[in-house]
Formats: sequence, C-alpha cells, structure tokens
Amino acid sequence: MSRPRGATQSGHGELARAAAEGDPHLRGLRTLARLLDDAIRVPGTNFRIGLDPILGLVPGIGDLLGGAASAYAILVAARLGASKTVLVRMLGNVAIDAVVGSFPVLGDLFDVGYKANARNVALLERHLGAPREVERTSRAFVALILLAALLILAGMVALGVVIARWVWGAVNR
Repeated sequence: MSRPRGATQSGHGELARAAAEGDPHLRGLRTLARLLDDAIRVPGTNFRIGLDPILGLVPGIGDLLGGAASAYAILVAARLGASKTVLVRMLGNVAIDAVVGSFPVLGDLFDVGYKANARNVALLERHLGAPREVERTSRAFVALILLAALLILAGMVALGVVIARWVWGAVNR
C-alpha cells in the first residue's frame, strides 16, 4: 500500500497532514461526502441534506450506490495509511448507515441526520492530523460496534423465536 509523498512510516505529523491535504483522492472524497451528505440546503434553514437519502428512496439501486461510495471512502483511507481501528470504525459507520438505512422511508430519514460519509471523512482527517488520539477513541468505538452487533443479533434471534411461536400457534389452532 503506497503512502502519500512525505508521509512518515507511522502516518502522523505535519508531513502526513500536508501530504494528505494535497492528495487528489482525499479532495475527491471530501467532494463526494459533501455531495452525498450536504449538497442541498433546505430553504429557510441552515440544515443541509445530500443525495444519499434521496437515492435511498429508489429501492435497491440507491442503497447500492451509497454503499459503493462508502466503500470508496474506506479504500482511500487505507491508501492514506489509516490504522486498522480507524478503518474498522469507518466500516462501523457504514454498517450503521446500511442497517438502519435498509428500513424503507425511516432509514432514509436516518440518513438525513447520520451522514456516514461526512463522518468518515472527518474521522480520516482527524486521524491524519492526530493518529494516536483517534486510535484510542476508535478502539472504544469498535468495542461499542461489536457490542451493538451482538445485541442486534440477539434481538433478531429473539424476534425470530417469537414469530415462529406465533406462526406455529396459529397453524395448530
């Protein structure tokens, strides 16, 4: 994996930040995040929405396009030397966006406020500026994501058991 010119082996310091700020892939990532999360100002407010929740209204294709953009962000972060825990944290943001976004309409409303792409760009920029501090907070976030995933899985199993009992009871009546 190549590092930006001037970046140190560990990926931190002023050289890494300066190299990343000049990196065309990071500039493109910022533009993509702005387009997906903050492109349109809601008239009469300071609130902005992007194309991600609008695209999400198109079944299947919208979520696929949003997922592809999020995958690109993670690839750029890896290219710029983000640590594994930062990459996992970015993946966690994408997973939260994908899981909640999978619910019709409610998921798109969630997308309006959550802005996973903007979160990932901000996380990457913080990491490039101060990797050790971001690394510590990222480890805590990864632990929370794993706990949330286990709770979601347990909830899905419990819901499946309840539905199976209900269906089984209705069939046996």
